[in-house]
Amino acid sequence: MTTITFVGAGSVEFTQQLLVDILSYPELADARVCLHDIDEERLRTAEGIARQVSEQLNVHPTVTCELDRRKALEGAEFVVNMVQVGGLAATRTDFEIPARFGLRQTIADTLGIGGIFRALRTFPVLSGLAHDMERVCPDALLLNYTNPMAMNLWWLSAVAPRLKAVGLCHSVYWTVDGLCEVIGVPMEGTSYRAAGVNHQSWLLTWERDGEDLYPQLDARIESDAELRRRVRVDMYRRLGYYPTETSEHSSEYVPWYLHDDREVERLRIPVGAYLDISEENVRTYQLTRERLARGETLPLDREGATEYAPQVIHSIVTGTPRTIHGNVANHGLIANLPPEAAVEVPCSVDELGVHPQGMGELPAQCAALNSAFLSVCGLTVRAALEGDPRMVRQAALLDPNAAATLRPDDIWAMCNALTEAHGDLLPQGLRKTLSA
Repeated sequence: MTTITFVGAGSVEFTQQLLVDILSYPELADARVCLHDIDEERLRTAEGIARQVSEQLNVHPTVTCELDRRKALEGAEFVVNMVQVGGLAATRTDFEIPARFGLRQTIADTLGIGGIFRALRTFPVLSGLAHDMERVCPDALLLNYTNPMAMNLWWLSAVAPRLKAVGLCHSVYWTVDGLCEVIGVPMEGTSYRAAGVNHQSWLLTWERDGEDLYPQLDARIESDAELRRRVRVDMYRRLGYYPTETSEHSSEYVPWYLHDDREVERLRIPVGAYLDISEENVRTYQLTRERLARGETLPLDREGATEYAPQVIHSIVTGTPRTIHGNVANHGLIANLPPEAAVEVPCSVDELGVHPQGMGELPAQCAALNSAFLSVCGLTVRAALEGDPRMVRQAALLDPNAAATLRPDDIWAMCNALTEAHGDLLPQGLRKTLSA
């Protein structure tokens, strides 16, 4: 019997889809699933979802719930992490305080000011999770979905280098799926490879029957003025490789767009988009909870596993070979990015585990942007490792979007305001405000 622990199972919509995908595999239908969350109400809602999913799929997993994380991890072979530290309230803080200083953000969960402070809130939880895994399930594989992915995986490799961990994100898959739709080619039968950092990887090859599909995309872009009003398309036309996360995300990782009203209008950038998404997620949770209380049947998406965690678990349990794109410590996988950083590369998966593939060097312009991205990540990780609050501000000063928008004094003051607002959610040594 395969044992899978969900950490942060109160993210009920995501928990539901992962359970549908996992339990739809016959070899995993009798798995032991342990759900963990620190919010008892959300945990009981997740339990109700698990029971419903099992009934609708007519499968019989063993489902348990634990408020105690270490107990939840006992015997785990796979640990799926989807914790969001601070929830909606912290997300609002990450948007509202920078907005007072004039900084625009769209998603604020990966890089930038929002990404830095989300990482600092998350690192202590990741350290605790890694410590517990080392004690009670040292051979388990951690499948991390929590953002900011590049910072979180870098942190884990620094504080728990022996822990088996891979960061999973669907951005590469859905990028290719969306591009295939744009040019009218079925996704099935295409081959593709991307590499870089999470949310800023680059589609290096994209083919069907040996034919490069990029020329078809070029023709489609040339003929459609509205298609050219997307950040990713604008970046692709200038850089030569398509970035693998949405335009909303991508606009935050470069200094070119969000500070300029004309670019926000031209490229239709939805400032503050993640606040709406987060509030909708809360409404979805409340609706799900109400449906369960009324005994209603929940709608399930049974179209097959597109998320990577179910595929990884199935491949390791059954030996079925697959290739995914995963986030792991670099260790020479991308030669022109820092060796200690977390990078996103193709990974083969089989009964022996996850095997990252070396990609050589990225195109110089892609590596240059990734290096700027990783400079912020690296300073954030080092600030937490050393307990240095000045280094947090230095990371913020290097952020491309903040640097293009604000004066240094404003960036410094903004970090002080966020530090005060997040308070005890931050590591002990980083709770000080500082003068420049």
